[in-house]
Amino acid sequence: MRGPLRLAAPWVRRLRFTGLRVRLAAAFTAVALLASVLASGISYVLLRRVMLQRAQDAVINDIRTTLAQQIPSDLPPDTEPLVSAALEDALAGAPGRRAVAVPTRPDEAELPPPDILDVPVTPEFARRATRGVVFQRVERHGTPYLLVGASVTGFRTSPEEPWRTTPPMVFVSASLRREAADLWLFTRTLLIADAAALAAALALALLATGGVLRPVRRLGTAARALGEGRLDTRVRVQGRDELADLAHTFNRTAEALERTVTELRAMEAASRRFVADVSHELRTPLTSMIAMTDVLAEESAEGGGGGDAATRLVADETRRLGTLVEHLIEISRFDAGAAALVLDDVNVADAVGATLEARGWRDEVAVEGPADLFVRLDPRRFDVIVANLAGNALKHGRPPVSLRFGRPEGEESGGVRVVVADRGPGLPADVATSVFDRFVKAEAARSRSEGSGLGLSIARENAVLHGGTLEAANGPEGGAVFTLWLPDGERDERS
Repeated sequence: MRGPLRLAAPWVRRLRFTGLRVRLAAAFTAVALLASVLASGISYVLLRRVMLQRAQDAVINDIRTTLAQQIPSDLPPDTEPLVSAALEDALAGAPGRRAVAVPTRPDEAELPPPDILDVPVTPEFARRATRGVVFQRVERHGTPYLLVGASVTGFRTSPEEPWRTTPPMVFVSASLRREAADLWLFTRTLLIADAAALAAALALALLATGGVLRPVRRLGTAARALGEGRLDTRVRVQGRDELADLAHTFNRTAEALERTVTELRAMEAASRRFVADVSHELRTPLTSMIAMTDVLAEESAEGGGGGDAATRLVADETRRLGTLVEHLIEISRFDAGAAALVLDDVNVADAVGATLEARGWRDEVAVEGPADLFVRLDPRRFDVIVANLAGNALKHGRPPVSLRFGRPEGEESGGVRVVVADRGPGLPADVATSVFDRFVKAEAARSRSEGSGLGLSIARENAVLHGGTLEAANGPEGGAVFTLWLPDGERDERS
């Protein structure tokens, strides 16, 4: 028994980067990419929220602290300009931050000029700022900003001059450029991490699918070898997973198949040997019986006794039995592969004439063909083919029986084409496809017939041994037509 089946070389396996492996790797990579992108997206959203909230809280807390420190609860008259300047200096001290303080009136708000802050202040935003601290994020010229408006609400005013003791309201614009840069750096890091995760996932997918598909490819190769007749093929079992169970099942199935086929082959060989041995054992006594029955038939005919019919019947049946034994011996040679060709240059016209003349059919078969056609073939086996075809047409067909031979049309390799036709009833539909099978007779309903049922089988075996073909069909005008083609032995010699 051979060892475990080996896989192809690694570079051959890399060329087979298609099919199920690609689909599994693509699915694995897509799932990994989706998970990576989802995790990166969630991380980006959470980090962005945290960073912006932190920057926003820092600015708002700074404004509230500064307002509480710079504006007392009782603001003296005529101190608003001084308080506004102090507030602007205190709030604009941080990098990227600008501040402006404007007077607050009960019914209107004086908006800061557009060139003081980095972003404009809308009237609606200013009205909301008079009620406390408000903020919004604004993007201008591609740069994000945080705009905060605030006013002091818990103060006391003088009944005589309330507008002179009202504290100012402030507007602060804080640049979020650093936070945006940090977010962009984080985004680039996430993209690089996703790309690395994708590459790693693809590599892992290829490794994983390779490990999964390698046993499958090994099983496929073993199955093809088993189908080609290598019944000793087995696969190496690795691991304890489902694929290992499948490999065990394959090996058990292959062992059972090999055992069954071996037994069948042994039985077939024994049957062939039995047929061959019986045929050979019958040949010697049959030869003596045929000789004795011929002598008895001649003596009975000369003596004019009443047993002439019985004697002739015994002689005919003995000869028929001898023919059957000869056919069985010939079939056993084909089955054993012992049949061989003895090629010679044969004049087809002379060979056909000699075959018909030896069997007394010269006047019953119309022969047509060139007289100078020479083909290299086995003359004895060609004689057997022609005799079986002509004899079959004479026994089962009706005259006229014709035999035409010549070069095949359109065949540059030469050879000979022989067509034997009759005008009988033709081949029955149930026999046309199996006429060359063994022991098949056109008149199967008859319990006894003169033929052995092996003549056409032997004819076809001889044609195949030459490398040719033998086909049967019904002619357009009725009757059976057998077409033989034999190649020239010089170009297609089989022995």
